[in-house]
Amino acid sequence: MKTPLTLFLILLSVLVQAQSFYNTSNLQKIHIFFTATNWDYKLDTANAGADSYIVADSILINGKKLDSVGVKYKGYSSYNASNVKNPFHISLNEYKNQSYQGFKDIKLANGFYDPSMIREVLAYDILSNYMDCPRANFAQVYVNNTYLGLYTNDESINKKFCGDHFYSSGNSFVKCEPSVGASLTVKSDLVYKPLAIDSSSYFNYYELKSQVGWNDFVSLIDTINNYPTNLEYKMDMDRVIWMLAFNNVTINLDSYSGTFEHNYYLYKDNNKRYNPIIWDMNLAFGGIPFSGVGASGLGQLTIPQEKTYSAFTHSVDPYWPLINVVMNNPRYKRMYVAHMKTMLNEMFLSNLYQTKASQFQATIDTAVFSDANKFYTYTQFQNGMTTDYPMIFFSVLPYDLVGISNLMAARTPYLLSTPNFTYTAPSISTPTLSNVSPTFGSMVSVTSSVLNTNDVFLGYRNNISDKFTKIQMFDDGLHNDLMAGDNIYGASILINSGLVHYYIYAENSNAGMFSPQRAEHEYYSIIPNSVAPTPGKLFINELLAINTLLQKDEYSKREDWLELYNTSSEILDLSNSYLSDSYLQPMKWKFPNGTKITPNGFLIIWADNDSLQHILHTNFSFNGSGDHAYLFQGATLLDSVTFGVQASNISFGRCPNGTGPFSLLPISSYNTYNCSVDIQTIKTDKSKIEIFPNPSSSSFKVVLANNFDLSHLVIYDLLGKILYQSEFNYSVEVSVLNLESGIYFVKVNEQVVKIQVIR
Repeated sequence: MKTPLTLFLILLSVLVQAQSFYNTSNLQKIHIFFTATNWDYKLDTANAGADSYIVADSILINGKKLDSVGVKYKGYSSYNASNVKNPFHISLNEYKNQSYQGFKDIKLANGFYDPSMIREVLAYDILSNYMDCPRANFAQVYVNNTYLGLYTNDESINKKFCGDHFYSSGNSFVKCEPSVGASLTVKSDLVYKPLAIDSSSYFNYYELKSQVGWNDFVSLIDTINNYPTNLEYKMDMDRVIWMLAFNNVTINLDSYSGTFEHNYYLYKDNNKRYNPIIWDMNLAFGGIPFSGVGASGLGQLTIPQEKTYSAFTHSVDPYWPLINVVMNNPRYKRMYVAHMKTMLNEMFLSNLYQTKASQFQATIDTAVFSDANKFYTYTQFQNGMTTDYPMIFFSVLPYDLVGISNLMAARTPYLLSTPNFTYTAPSISTPTLSNVSPTFGSMVSVTSSVLNTNDVFLGYRNNISDKFTKIQMFDDGLHNDLMAGDNIYGASILINSGLVHYYIYAENSNAGMFSPQRAEHEYYSIIPNSVAPTPGKLFINELLAINTLLQKDEYSKREDWLELYNTSSEILDLSNSYLSDSYLQPMKWKFPNGTKITPNGFLIIWADNDSLQHILHTNFSFNGSGDHAYLFQGATLLDSVTFGVQASNISFGRCPNGTGPFSLLPISSYNTYNCSVDIQTIKTDKSKIEIFPNPSSSSFKVVLANNFDLSHLVIYDLLGKILYQSEFNYSVEVSVLNLESGIYFVKVNEQVVKIQVIR
């Protein structure tokens, strides 16, 4: 199942566990202090006007004090000027550069529509098992030492969230929420506007959170509506399917799946695919029963209708085009049902959700009891899971609120008994590897016994930030699958990193099945052979001490960085390695366990004195006036560099890589070779390989001097991303028409040649 992540971005769980601010076992305590006694009036006035922050003198979060923070009320239906207990948005860095455990925004919801007080935390906790989503827990909130009550503490979706989950944050980022609030006619429905002159026609329906991206986002909407077969290149369809599956299973209709089609974000990752992110789930589990009918109309559901709500609602309704795409693509639809069945079986048929709910209610029991400003009685809280409450008001429209367990106890068996859920799905045995500890550059065959299937696919990737590549698995006796027709399916993967993720998907004409069943969110792993670095194998190769114009980290910040280079032919495991800027503190910053660097590979570490960020961020930064960098393996010094005054945006690196002296580099060669000679002299034996023409504008031919039985060819870019791979005997011609102008590397077996593509 999901294992520790290695290579460039690893062990995110370590970072998450270290930060307790969203741990559901902990009840947060947040004290806000205002000098002004009329703070509530000021917040109400700001909310009614420019929606601006007012200054709180200080805030105390679990005992840690921060001065001068921004506070405002938030929310649409949950805010009311007459409420004592209104929802808050607290910006810790509004006036000063400060954070708490790396978080700069605090979102606090007041539980306005939820007698159980746990609806939103429970929903996020369940969803986190299947796709990336915000975290949430509970907080007791005080103002000027007066207890306002218990709040839900929701993680903000911002650049930090995108950096943590999608390994970048500077790409197109859209909040799918109308600027004037969602309504029956104004909604973030992803419907294409054919008469729109330009992207401005979409401005009232979505909020662009990035600096640019409107045209790109409109192109996505065009694809959803007019070119749905191409959508997998523009959206992470697995995350889309998990989102729609969750919304339907839990009757989470204050979402894209309901009447108002809002409360979600879309972020475009470095694979050029938009990722959906669910937001604001205080009305999950039937908290708002408005399903939607056509262009307008609430489509209000009764409690019995919620329990038997169709899994395929809006399948052909043109006002929900993203649902159309999934429901009208037979493979996506089978995946959708498979994901729904996984949720139903794991969380609801097993009653695991009730166990979680009981734990959450026990955690907050005393805090709820002492909350004099809650919207329901303590008895209603105690019965919130099992009791239906009539006449909850949404604006002026009343509806009945269903108890969470009342809903799911009926909905789970209903869904599992409907035809699409009773079809016999393929069965997939635990995959077997031809080599459980392969070497870098080798091929590993994955085989599995799969019954009752028409097609079997293997999804794999070499880096946590990459998308999965899908290839077909065969039962033909030619793919290490024993013999043809024995129900053993096989396919092979090139081991090109320190950790390979993979999963299997199989389907017949009626149903699909994943292995592991939470794929793509969870997966199996292949862990290649690796060794600890020893002197002469791992070097400090380049660093940048003053970065004001060049590379950005995954949070879109320009920070100091340091590059390591592995000169050996082995994968090096840095689990017991350290970086420091002081020889007297050799263990100042430890590499996370499982960090690996591939043969002749590079590894970037951000020296930004911000180790609360992602994994490879140190607890020190460089002094541009002169400093030191030391690399240790345990107590053994592997390499070091001392440098004087540095110029802004001029890196300091070795040439040749790893072994040469340091000098100022006129062009930063971040995460790649500092000198063009290295790739030829270190890794290529020209007597064994010829590539021509080079440069090339259309194609090149690879010829081997020795007639190998089978050779493996890989093309990758300067950042190490695989763009193409194939197998051949003796010679092969490769098209480069789909590559942009630039420098690329061609690896054939263990040899690497640099080629140039020109247009």
